[in-house]
Parts: sequence; C-alpha cells; structure tokens
Amino acid sequence: MSLAVIKTGGKQYLVKPGDKIKIEKLTGQVGDMVKFDTMLTTDETGQKIEIGKPFLKTQVTGKILKQARADKVMVIKFKSKVRYRRKVGHRQHYTQVQIESI
Repeated sequence: MSLAVIKTGGKQYLVKPGDKIKIEKLTGQVGDMVKFDTMLTTDETGQKIEIGKPFLKTQVTGKILKQARADKVMVIKFKSKVRYRRKVGHRQHYTQVQIESI
C-alpha cells in the first residue's frame, strides 16, 4: 500500500489509492482526471519514505466524482443593549475526488 501527502487548496491531505476526499473547488467536469503536482512525501509499503524539498517530482492522479456545495453554515453577530443582530449563511463549493494512482 502506498501513501502520499498532497497539497491543494492551501491544505494537506494524506491519501492512498481508492480514497475519496473533499477538497476546495477545482475546475473541471465530473469524470475528468486531475493531477496533483505538489506532493510533499510518499511511503511505499512502509519500506521507502521519500520527503520532498519542498516537493517531489512524481504525481498523484484522481478522478472528479462530484462538484457540489457543502451544507449551509450560519454566521450570527449579536451585540447586547444596542439592538444589533446580523445573520448570514454561507455554502462553500467543493470537489469530491477519488484517488486513482500514486
């Protein structure tokens, strides 16, 4: 089993082939292949660990499964005694990707 740490959308993800991850929205349609070039480290079956300085040359490929929006998050501001209330909702766009190979 091979593992890899990839960086996308300002976050790092530990992935292996077959994983489904939700990441920040990527451009592309459902069914398109995606390549992640910013791989930080890999682990081949616990034997050989490679650490990038800062990145490795190899790539991780994945398939876009879904382009969607997350559940609504409510943001509420309130100040007592001055009748100030504000309620705002936000839905973040995301892409669900299945990791095909490392």
